[in-house]
Amino acid sequence: MRALISVYDKTGLEPFARGLAELGFELVASGGTAAELVGAGLAVTEVEHVTGFPELLDGRVKTLHPRIHAGILARRDREEDLAALSEHGIETFDLVCVNLYPFEVAVDRPELDEAGLIEMIDVGGPALLRAAAKNFVSVTVVARAQDYEEVLGELRAGEGTPTPELRRRLAATAFARSAAYESAIARWFQREAGFPETFVPSFDRVRELPYGENPHQRGAYYAERGARTHLLGFVQQLQGKELSFNNLGDLSAARLLAAELDRPACVIVKHANPCGVAVGGRIEDAYAGALASDPQSAYGGIVALNRPVRGALGARIAEQFVEVLTAPGFEESALEALQAKQATRILVDRERRRFDPGERDYKRVLGGLLVQDRDWGVEDRQGMEAVCGSPDETVWGDLLFAWRVCKHVSSNAIVLVKDLRTLGVGAGQMSRVDAVRLALAKARDHGHDLDGAALASDAFFPFPDGPQLALDAGVTALIQPGGSKRDGEVVEAVSAAGAAMVFTGRRHFRH
Repeated sequence: MRALISVYDKTGLEPFARGLAELGFELVASGGTAAELVGAGLAVTEVEHVTGFPELLDGRVKTLHPRIHAGILARRDREEDLAALSEHGIETFDLVCVNLYPFEVAVDRPELDEAGLIEMIDVGGPALLRAAAKNFVSVTVVARAQDYEEVLGELRAGEGTPTPELRRRLAATAFARSAAYESAIARWFQREAGFPETFVPSFDRVRELPYGENPHQRGAYYAERGARTHLLGFVQQLQGKELSFNNLGDLSAARLLAAELDRPACVIVKHANPCGVAVGGRIEDAYAGALASDPQSAYGGIVALNRPVRGALGARIAEQFVEVLTAPGFEESALEALQAKQATRILVDRERRRFDPGERDYKRVLGGLLVQDRDWGVEDRQGMEAVCGSPDETVWGDLLFAWRVCKHVSSNAIVLVKDLRTLGVGAGQMSRVDAVRLALAKARDHGHDLDGAALASDAFFPFPDGPQLALDAGVTALIQPGGSKRDGEVVEAVSAAGAAMVFTGRRHFRH
């Protein structure tokens, strides 16, 4: 039996190769892999002794040779294939172990220019993987280190031959690895293309989920290859039940909004929409403000904090039913208090990197995918226009805060704010005036004083009816994109009430 080994990631390589040797495999390896194995005291046949050729073109050509590929691809149940091997003195390979240099890592290496990156593109490795996977009926292909133990176990149990089921599964892994590798290279070549003709993102499964959006749906969480970070990249779960599909969707919504707030902030999300958001001088004040916004909706919500949780705040949160609590850290006394709610999923978020501004936003549609730029950030105040009234600095603060929150609310979206905390959120309404009614009703239901409040609308008001309802309730400042045919009527209504209104010039729909 012969095994061909050529790996970049040498994790677990030595015990795996030693196990193969103990089972009677001849080890054939190339370059650095051969040196690693020889250094471990294993007998190794170098690839060039099999091919009769040294490495060529600075290593570009190593394993691309009939004595390698014919030995992998030969169908063992066909006499003509075996006769061809015999005629040319070619021996078969029974196992091929190859893993590829992660091209996504190479792209982030600042010392590599374009020519250097081109040299990082592996040609021989994917060819070996594909050849072995194609002939999985006779060849075991191993494309990742986490499969070493299982493969060795089956080889020992099967006297050198894994089960057909395992070989097929390993072949699927190999083809997926090869496809993801080619995808990374294609994306790098397409980096200036905007929206390329063929879009080839790739994702790795991070975890299977108990179910999808509903119990009858299956679900899993995948992270995009090449992304600067991902939802659970630097997140550690300290306690609580397994994260669900809906938990992760709400967690993403909360993190995206919290990332836009620099001051101590709390974001509470329910069904992908913020129901309470506040900033304050202390994280305790921010939590209190966010919870007070709509305590009924906050029940069973996702709570995201952008400052560590101290003991008193932990005890306060433990009084509520919280599905997921995420923060950059927790004092021991806070964790002790939160242990009273063992079902609460407590996450430490140690991610300090900014989200990639070039990241694309995807939305699955029937038989296809909608792709767009992410709606990052909000406009600078300098680019906005106060079309009536003169907001002072305090009012500007509330307007900009409301505008930032509104961007994360499902359209049609209305957000009411006062003193840098939400008072009412009208989300996902089919008409804008109904979104205003909903936000006002939420605020009134929880006894909030709307006198002097600010209102944000994610898109223009087509009629003055929505603003008039808000003005009658005590709102004194509004912020919206503008651009309606009836902007003049809307401005006139606001001005007549002695209120201020700001046009941003940019819409923030979210569907």
